[in-house]
Amino acid sequence: MVPDIGRGSRTHGLLVYLYGPGRREEHTDAHLVGSWDGFAPDPGRDTGLDPDPKVTLARLTAALDLRVKQAGDRAPAKHVWHCSVRTAPGDRRLDDEEWNAVAQRIVHATGIAPAGDPDGCRWIAVCHAEDHIHIVATLVRGDLRNPRLNYDFNKAQAECRRIEKEMGLRRLNAGDGTAAKNPSSAEKFKAERTDRPETSRETLREAVRRAVAGADSEEEFFTRLREAGVRVKLRHAPSGDTLGYNVALPGDRNRDGDPVWYSGSKLAPDLSLPKIRLRLTDGAAEPSTPAVAADRTNWSPPARQRRNATVIAERSATLLERDEDGEAAAQLVGVGELLDAVAQTSPATTRAELAAAARAFERATRSHVRAERADTRALRSAARGIVQAGGALGRGEDGGTTAMLVSTLVLVTLAAARWHSARGHAQQAHASRQAAAHLRTAYRQAAATPMRVLHDQGRALPEAQRRTHEATLRAVVPDEVVRAGGMAKRTDALVATLAQAERVGHDSEALLRQAIDMRELDSADDVSDVLVWRLRRIAQLPAHPGDAARRPQAATRHANTSSSRTSERNATAAAPLGTVQDPNRRSSRR
Repeated sequence: MVPDIGRGSRTHGLLVYLYGPGRREEHTDAHLVGSWDGFAPDPGRDTGLDPDPKVTLARLTAALDLRVKQAGDRAPAKHVWHCSVRTAPGDRRLDDEEWNAVAQRIVHATGIAPAGDPDGCRWIAVCHAEDHIHIVATLVRGDLRNPRLNYDFNKAQAECRRIEKEMGLRRLNAGDGTAAKNPSSAEKFKAERTDRPETSRETLREAVRRAVAGADSEEEFFTRLREAGVRVKLRHAPSGDTLGYNVALPGDRNRDGDPVWYSGSKLAPDLSLPKIRLRLTDGAAEPSTPAVAADRTNWSPPARQRRNATVIAERSATLLERDEDGEAAAQLVGVGELLDAVAQTSPATTRAELAAAARAFERATRSHVRAERADTRALRSAARGIVQAGGALGRGEDGGTTAMLVSTLVLVTLAAARWHSARGHAQQAHASRQAAAHLRTAYRQAAATPMRVLHDQGRALPEAQRRTHEATLRAVVPDEVVRAGGMAKRTDALVATLAQAERVGHDSEALLRQAIDMRELDSADDVSDVLVWRLRRIAQLPAHPGDAARRPQAATRHANTSSSRTSERNATAAAPLGTVQDPNRRSSRR
């Protein structure tokens, strides 16, 4: 059950809308289901005293506004309180008595009309659809004082959670005050009138997020916004210092013909200029150092940067599994920037799903856990490198490295969901899982061609070689991982990857153990695919197996001994977060 609260100054105008046909003829059988005294005139069904609904509507308006007129100048300018309450999709239909009970509980909880208070505000509840009601109240009490409405939205939302439980409705996640402001009904209708797929507020929020992803300075942030076609207006102090900023879409104007401006803080709590400055200061992006060998000159800049980002994303997943909340909260912000960078430079085949993943994960980057000791330089550098490298093609090595990175980002978002769930952040955990679902779809789109080629290559191997690598898989991969990830029938790509790694000098068994030990595989949707991309990254094999013939000859590398792996693990753990490690060196369970 979702409440949505707003305020206005025209009681009659709102009632005309509620009892009218709606903007798309969607209103049916508009009628009262409750009122302050149970005897308010109902323009929808009262036909005895006043057959003309317009006359009844005028009487209802006068009754609601009575105390407002009596209060005179003491009445608030926006004296109309409007709250729509909607059941969740799939919920049963509530009858009029149940809706009346819902309305009475909402006005009691918010302080509009506390139960047993004869001086409570006048209110009505109108139903003109099966799944929601509109509560309208005028904000002057019987003693001509204004009601105390502190935190009315939070109180309404908390009461809705209790109503859901008691009425057997779908239990929604409670809000925590960190969500971005939803578009108003007026903004939604304006988007429909102008044939926009979303409201200006939503478009601008995404544009600002993308502009800040990996930005090195305030000036670069504003430059990116302008280059994206967004109008920017800075607010200055008398000293000349910049205090804030406002953004607007070209052509989006109000009734007076002026641009419709939104401040950063009105788009989302973390998009105000002071918050963005903290992000730029705490995690100043450094020049990105690709985590690939210098002789890989045939790999495009987008492919190099995606490989580099994969290394850093894996480490972020590990940091999210620790108990240091401040550091983990900072990592979530950095992961959000990385997703925004990938989304705006992604190939056409994956662009829609990656953009949806970035939009969903935006909610997961904000909670009441403060991002302390924030060192997000590695993530912000990875985001910066991806943006600067430009768009990737959806084929060849670019497409393969996109699949490699997205496969890792699925695990990162699932780690974020576990982190939020452990701290009771229901909305953020849900947003993380939504992002993971979009990323899985994007992964299947990006990985379809390279995985098909790998499966064909695995089946084409000589029988003896194939059996050798299958035996390695049976010996190294834990049984519980095989059962959980459904690997038994999908080993062709893994076998092909192990064979290619062995041809360039790796010990296939040691390499496989290293890939398994990087971090958990329990949350993987397909363990086989995850291991394929880990192996190809740490062995520096082409992400697109069709490029194998064009790759430079790799230097022969021998398996690490147990002692050398231990020293490398310690060295990686001690390295600064912004340092990009050699991908052939084993990290501390990255």
